[in-house]
Amino acid sequence: MSLARARPAERIDERGASHVDVRTILRMAAPLMANSAIQSLLNLTDTWFVGRLSGVALAALASIYWVVLCSIMLLGGVGMAVQTRVAQAVGSRRRARASHAAWSGLYASLLTVPAFVLIGFAGRPLLELLHLPHEMIELALAYWWPRLAIGGPLGLLVWSLTGFFNGIGRTGVTLVVTAVMAITNVPFNQWCMFDLHLGIAGSAWGTIAAEVVGLGCALAVFLGPRLHAEYRSRFTWRRPAILAQFRLGLPMGLGITADLAGLALFQLMLVSESSLAGAVTQIVMMLTSLAYLPGIGIALAGTTLVGQAVGAGDVAWARRVGEVTIRITVVFMGLIGLLIGFGSSSILPLFTRADDPTAPAMVALGVRIAWLAAAYQAFDGLNLGSSFCLRGAADARVPALIVALLSWVIYVPLVHMVTFAPGHGWVAGLPQWGQGAIGGWAVSVGYVVALGTLLYLRWRSRAWEAHARLV
Repeated sequence: MSLARARPAERIDERGASHVDVRTILRMAAPLMANSAIQSLLNLTDTWFVGRLSGVALAALASIYWVVLCSIMLLGGVGMAVQTRVAQAVGSRRRARASHAAWSGLYASLLTVPAFVLIGFAGRPLLELLHLPHEMIELALAYWWPRLAIGGPLGLLVWSLTGFFNGIGRTGVTLVVTAVMAITNVPFNQWCMFDLHLGIAGSAWGTIAAEVVGLGCALAVFLGPRLHAEYRSRFTWRRPAILAQFRLGLPMGLGITADLAGLALFQLMLVSESSLAGAVTQIVMMLTSLAYLPGIGIALAGTTLVGQAVGAGDVAWARRVGEVTIRITVVFMGLIGLLIGFGSSSILPLFTRADDPTAPAMVALGVRIAWLAAAYQAFDGLNLGSSFCLRGAADARVPALIVALLSWVIYVPLVHMVTFAPGHGWVAGLPQWGQGAIGGWAVSVGYVVALGTLLYLRWRSRAWEAHARLV
């Protein structure tokens, strides 16, 4: 995207009228969508490799998958905030400040290492509280420690650099970095899990090795002569804005984590309800990431475009370009959700072993759940599009509060009441209606409808405009 434009993604027609150029948005979003799709394939690769071990190993991964992701996302806000700060710096024509934001994100990411280590030690107490089978706990912990204590900080370092590339509009670089990680993840998983006989832990180590390769590629581009000449990317001696990074990043991380924590507890409830429900939910979650992660790619383009407009001091244009981005996100995710629903009966058998006696039951339940998950997608697009555009305006605290209250106060207790049969729940004082996985997924659909609607109303209310600022 040319920095000579007064407004990002603007098109002037033959009559001189100004319009939001959808093609420009899609050109920026396309590499991010492909990047997120590759990320979903990376997750599916890990799930497929673990599925080759056993159904119990797959259920063990399901029991901690969202908890691990929540931990990374909560602290990962310091890396996510780089994109907002860089986009606003580009909009205000301060290119050196853009690279300064990237360095601040890198330093802030390194400061999260002790927190990741502490979370790593909390794994066993947490899983033992859930009364999971001993074999499942041991398998889950074998994956938990390396994936968090080592893989977590590495992921944040990569996000800081890809956030810089996204913020300056060079989303193709982000795509290349993620593609390199996804490609190398396959042989690393095979080598660590089976050649080195590390089992499920090898999946975590394979991901770590792929992250190291991706980080090296990102640093090579960031420190290369072309970006240094334009953004002074090698100038590291200026005092990093660590506090600003955490002030903006932690609410961003909290907002995402509040949502994912609810989903993590939802999935843990299904694992506790039955290993079959847990394994099926893990597979369906990975399939829906084919809509969710590319949807994030479109929403990330909204963060950049809104941020650049705010940086240029044009809040009205930020509102217009954000509105179009939200609509594109909703339409895309809704269509992918429908495709998942129609294709579920053919796709689900690929994630089971032919000699597994539980395979037919897994596929039958999975098809029913896949249609509920398909209904989830359109309103999740409304959620993502709205929240990421608000993020471009540095409006993160109110959206985080909305998500936290809706997820933790309403969604999680309601899933518990609907899912568990009497006498089998975690909290004895709550009603238990015993609707199992289908009931839990139906509640999830209602939750995302409410969440997407509230965040979109926040965007439409324009309350964020009073707080739009350079960060």
